[in-house]
Amino acid sequence: MKIDTATEFGQRAARRLREEKIGWLVTVGASGNPQPVPVWFLWEGETILIYSQPETAKLRNLATNPRVALHLDGDGQGGDIVILTGEARVVADQPPADRVPAYLEKYRQGIARIGMTPDRFARAYSVAIRLAPGRLDGH
Repeated sequence: MKIDTATEFGQRAARRLREEKIGWLVTVGASGNPQPVPVWFLWEGETILIYSQPETAKLRNLATNPRVALHLDGDGQGGDIVILTGEARVVADQPPADRVPAYLEKYRQGIARIGMTPDRFARAYSVAIRLAPGRLDGH
C-alpha cells in the first residue's frame, strides 16, 4: 500500500512511520481477543518489517490469523492518530536484522540500550515478519 503524500495527513503518516521508534502490533489470539504488543518496525515505503523472538504469542497468533493492526501513539490529546490494518506473515527470505542497514540505523541506540550488539539482537530476534497494510486510518 502506498500512502498518498499529496495530503497533509498522508505526509504526516508517512513521516511518523519513518521516524517513530515504537508501534503497537495488534494480533488476534485463539480466543478471538485482540492482543497488542509494542514492536520496533521499519516502514519500507509499502510494507513494514518487524523482527520477533521465536515462540512468541504474536507468532502463534499470526500462524492462525494473519489479520493485524499497527498503530502509533497519538499526541495525548486524541490527535495525530495513525492506524494501519492489513496482513502480516513470517518471511523466511528476509536478511537478519543486523544486515538491514536502515533497521540498524533506526535502532542501533535502542539495541545498545537493551545491552545487546547488533549480532546478538539479530540472533535473539531471528524471526522476520512482513506486514502488508491494506488500509490507513487516522487523523
